[in-house]
Amino acid sequence: MKKPWQTLSSKVTYENNWIKVSHRDVINPSGNPGIYGVVEFKNLAIGIVPIDEEGNTWLVRQFRYTLDQYTWEIPEGGCPQDQTPLDAARRELQEETGIIAKKWTKIAELHTSNSVTDEYGEIFLAQDLTMGEQDLEDSEDVTVQKIPLQAAYQMVLDGEITDAVSMIGLMKAFAIFGAELEDGEGQRFI
Repeated sequence: MKKPWQTLSSKVTYENNWIKVSHRDVINPSGNPGIYGVVEFKNLAIGIVPIDEEGNTWLVRQFRYTLDQYTWEIPEGGCPQDQTPLDAARRELQEETGIIAKKWTKIAELHTSNSVTDEYGEIFLAQDLTMGEQDLEDSEDVTVQKIPLQAAYQMVLDGEITDAVSMIGLMKAFAIFGAELEDGEGQRFI
């Protein structure tokens, strides 16, 4: 099958340890010349939704330089090419929250903004949790909050959580556990 876009040339305009930005001269689907900017990510995006036996999850609040504001998110980070996504998820959960999980399930795969970037991510559900100590990186200033999964899901619906990885992770987790979070007596369980 013929691809609708043709790349005539590609020039790297910026590169660091995490991304590479290129300017491309192209022929667009209508056959006309054009340009395209592409951001290539060097790490895989990783997100984790920790869930305890009572139906609680943990969110992290941190300042995001690109947005110039604080955001609520699920624990997340990057997976270098020399690490497996599951190992990166374990590391990120422990670093940001201090939580260690015994049970792991991949619940989603995603492309974060496929119109300008090739960034790909995986989201994991973490269960059978043990609390430990945070081990933050120098660039992280993280506040951790334990809340019911149902409340975190409502934060997505209310627009309080706008990070794409977090939204997808919480919505998938709620789709998996939502019906199990409360029985007819108001008891919560997983």
